[in-house]
Amino acid sequence: VYKREGLAGFRIVLPDDLPPGIERHLPTPVKYGAWIDRLGLGRAVVIFGLVSAGAVALFMTAPEWLGPRVPASWERNLGEAMIGDFGNRLCSTPEGDAALAKLLTNVDPEHRQVRAGVANIDMVNAVALPGEQVMLFDGLVQEAETPEELAGVLGHEVGHVRERHVMTALLRQFGLTILLAGANSGMSDTLFGLAAMGYSRDAEREADEFARQRMAESRISPLGAATFFERLSAEEGSAQDDFTEMTGWIASHPAPRERAEAFRAAARGKTFRQVLSPEEFQAIKSMCANDPDVEEFEIF
Repeated sequence: VYKREGLAGFRIVLPDDLPPGIERHLPTPVKYGAWIDRLGLGRAVVIFGLVSAGAVALFMTAPEWLGPRVPASWERNLGEAMIGDFGNRLCSTPEGDAALAKLLTNVDPEHRQVRAGVANIDMVNAVALPGEQVMLFDGLVQEAETPEELAGVLGHEVGHVRERHVMTALLRQFGLTILLAGANSGMSDTLFGLAAMGYSRDAEREADEFARQRMAESRISPLGAATFFERLSAEEGSAQDDFTEMTGWIASHPAPRERAEAFRAAARGKTFRQVLSPEEFQAIKSMCANDPDVEEFEIF
């Protein structure tokens, strides 16, 4: 069946077996589509494969390229939206706030823009947020037995902030919608997305190295961090069915034994000072219990 351009309704139907000499005067039959027919099926398949591979490569590498280039104003707005999702679950007491600020200053004395807080969430975890913010969950604060253990975790999360890993990981976890829609999916979705958010191995190594360097400069013992990693790893191994353990800090940070050894190695041949007094450490641990206005996030 052939039509004629510019002549509506024109149609000619020819049999399959055309008389000799007529076929060469007719348009080439359409087999797969106009552009595929022009290129040929083989070339079209190759081009489609290359375009598909390029699209996959772009999707996989876009977070690494785009994350550090997100404007600081966008990142701050997104971070404030996420902090807003915590609502009245942020713990605050005068003594606890002062002690946490002191610990943060000891961990990262050169960069005063980073902020840290404690959320009343019974989960052994901590997260770095956009806009240079770190949130410790009360479950992790209670798990820490010394200020040095808490300093190791805080230093690691500050490392993610300082190395600008946060937006890269968020883009990998949530896609570009995190920039377009922001954190408006509710506390539960935001929390578990952040808790499960993974960084690349290189990013984890960089954050650990940042923590060790800053702790060495401030003469904070890295042995506390090593002990903390080892203890949580052992507890997770004996509680595989515990939901809070599986979403915990160690679950989202691989190879705890190797990391613990690296922190132990950083302590050899060095002397250290007390980073917080027992009273200051207790003030951080009791922030949520002593805040009369704080609400608790129910996991179930």
